[in-house]
Amino acid sequence: MDTSKLQIIKQRYNVVGNCDALNRALDVALQVAPTDLSVLIVGESGVGKEVIPRIIHDNSPRKREKYFAINCGSIPEGTIDSELFGHEKGSYTGAIGESEGYFGIANKGTLFLDEVGELPMPTQARLLRVLETGEYIRVGGQEIRKTNVRIVAATNVNMRKAVSEGKFREDLYYRLNTIPINMPPLRDRGNDILLLFRLFAMQMAEKYKLPKISLDEGAKQVVLKYKWPGNVRQLKNITEQMSVISEKRIIDRDEILRFIPQDAESTELALVSKGQEAHSYENEREMLYKILFELRTNVSDLRREMNNMRKMMETSRELDETAHFRHIDSGREKVYPAATTVEFRPNEKIVEEAVAEDLQQTQPQQLEESLNLNDKQRQMVLQALERNNGNRKKAAQELGISDRTLYRRIKEYGFEDK
Repeated sequence: MDTSKLQIIKQRYNVVGNCDALNRALDVALQVAPTDLSVLIVGESGVGKEVIPRIIHDNSPRKREKYFAINCGSIPEGTIDSELFGHEKGSYTGAIGESEGYFGIANKGTLFLDEVGELPMPTQARLLRVLETGEYIRVGGQEIRKTNVRIVAATNVNMRKAVSEGKFREDLYYRLNTIPINMPPLRDRGNDILLLFRLFAMQMAEKYKLPKISLDEGAKQVVLKYKWPGNVRQLKNITEQMSVISEKRIIDRDEILRFIPQDAESTELALVSKGQEAHSYENEREMLYKILFELRTNVSDLRREMNNMRKMMETSRELDETAHFRHIDSGREKVYPAATTVEFRPNEKIVEEAVAEDLQQTQPQQLEESLNLNDKQRQMVLQALERNNGNRKKAAQELGISDRTLYRRIKEYGFEDK
């Protein structure tokens, strides 16, 4: 490892830090730059992976050719093939002209594919063919085209896990991972955190003409022990916030704790993720149990409502049949007014199913009630005929029914000889 050359690279690309893992990553980038081998940069979000492909390109024989950095996660799945490999005119709606795509434009240059783990499976197959043969076909085309592009990829995804879950092609992973470079997270870089803080504070002071902020010993211990889930990006944001908002220029422990998140979700992202994976099926099971319990309760309520509806229908039918009869008891006339009928139209199919469910239990009771009602009506007709000496017209008036109805009931009850 050439220390002097590393210092030159750090100054040129504004890389701050002296930890061994960072120096190792920069050294590997310099060694692989003169070759055309594919490089896969692995690291958490915000660790500064984008500086490595720039170093590789600028120190390679392709440094005078074009360099493109592409965020694969920001391109919609439906258009990413067109963006990378180009398309023919009329190949899809809106394709009013031809497009060479990045692989055509960057020929003899370098392509940096950031977030390569987000590529859809069909695009992964196309990319594998380019890496192996240097050939590709435009979207909607048939002509095989050649390209000579250096590929440098980066991801914050656990690629081995993605391969095991079928989300990333294994052959493409090994093709990209010819030279792996691991970028260390900020929490593992020790005193580099303090160097980066001073750099960001100085940049803010120069840019906005503000007094420069600094940390006392208590605040230094806080930033060194904090996990920094957002890595360098988060450290820069917090430094800029304190430079503008804080009234103090010497930041103590209490002041910096106002700006650093202290909740578990910010400091223990990995643990939260594991917890979600561990109990995801338990949550689904609990949800299903809850739905089934509510469904059973709803069925019980529906059955109870159907039984009440059936009883209401039976009562309404009985009242309709006896509505216009007047009962004579002990020489006094008692008039039963017509029952008020509440009109409702339940679903006949549901009512029939509810009635059929309890048919065996209700048939004897219904039969007995029907017989008692017929006996009462028969007795009332007979008494009315006797009081009027067989005069059917007067008997009908007394009962409050029409002559025809009375004649029908006399025939039904066998009183024709009265």
